[in-house]
Amino acid sequence: MVCDYHGVKCWSVRELYSLLGYTQWRNFETIINKAKAACTNAGEDVAYHFADVSKMVSVGSGVEREIDDIYLTRYACYLTAQNGDARKPAIAFAQNYFAVQTRRAELVEQRLLDYERVQARTELAETEKLLSGVLYERGVDSKGFAIIRSKGDKALFCLDTALLKRKLGAPDSRLLADFLPTISIKAKDFAAEMASINVQQKDLYGQSSIEKEHIENNTAVRNMMLSRGIYPEQLSAGEDLKKVERRLKSEEKKITKK
Repeated sequence: MVCDYHGVKCWSVRELYSLLGYTQWRNFETIINKAKAACTNAGEDVAYHFADVSKMVSVGSGVEREIDDIYLTRYACYLTAQNGDARKPAIAFAQNYFAVQTRRAELVEQRLLDYERVQARTELAETEKLLSGVLYERGVDSKGFAIIRSKGDKALFCLDTALLKRKLGAPDSRLLADFLPTISIKAKDFAAEMASINVQQKDLYGQSSIEKEHIENNTAVRNMMLSRGIYPEQLSAGEDLKKVERRLKSEEKKITKK
């Protein structure tokens, strides 16, 4: 029943419909048409997912005749099952199977997004640690660095750190970056990287000149985002990164035990 059609794994409708509990082709053809309509509504290519083909079948006594068939991709099989009669056990089983597989795919995708965000936060912490060291050598103490970082945030988000924290629902005692979405974390990292390079290349000293440089870098990053229609201060808050890290570690332990 499974075949390779132009390098894509497909399933024959002619062989599939009886397995799904249908005895008459015309009844199953109605389901296929509904699945095609759903495919079109989803903006997918119907011709790709429902490939019209013809093949020779035996009709006895060594005689063959040509019949029409449709090769379904996995996505087309999913749509077909979703539009089938759930009272049929095979259809109900198929619907449950695809629901489980879809949920698994969603969980994997979310795990990858969580991991990317944690990695971005780790990189930002490393960049800011490096920048802090560079600034310390140039006459800026930890208090001055905190002020410079806050001024940079205001240039990037057009909101001061305290107001942005309230907007994102972040506690005052926590770092802003722990509640930012991935793109905002990367934006802060990019601006900090530029500041670290420019402070050294321009041989800047003292809080005033370095603060100006950091503001200019964050403003440049903001303008780049605005040019692509992204307003940093309007992005939704990210989940508390401490919770994300705990969840990822818990999932890793479960996988290791298996």
